Amino acid sequence: MQFLDIPTPIIQVINQVFDMEKKLETMENSTSLQRNIRRIKVSLENMNIVYINPWGEKWDETRTDCEATISGTSTRKLRITEVIKPIITKKEGNMYQIIQKGVVIVEGR
Repeated sequence: MQFLDIPTPIIQVINQVFDMEKKLETMENSTSLQRNIRRIKVSLENMNIVYINPWGEKWDETRTDCEATISGTSTRKLRITEVIKPIITKKEGNMYQIIQKGVVIVEGR
């Protein structure tokens, strides 16, 4: 879901960079590529665009920045255990507005 007028190709690039970042976490000797990703993130921040990985955060039904699928049978102490798409925000004045809701998997403990 897109709330602001941000070109779709930019959102697609951000999602691809996020996927690369997740894959790099499992690779050894990826520091040079991580440095490139940091540079991309700085460029996005210069356009007032930030993407957020909510992995590990608490989940409840009042949360509006993510679309969740609940995995497992427990509905107590829900946490985000997998992030398929990051939350993308754009700074407008002193506020951040959601460009893309995160798509996540949630599990109870």
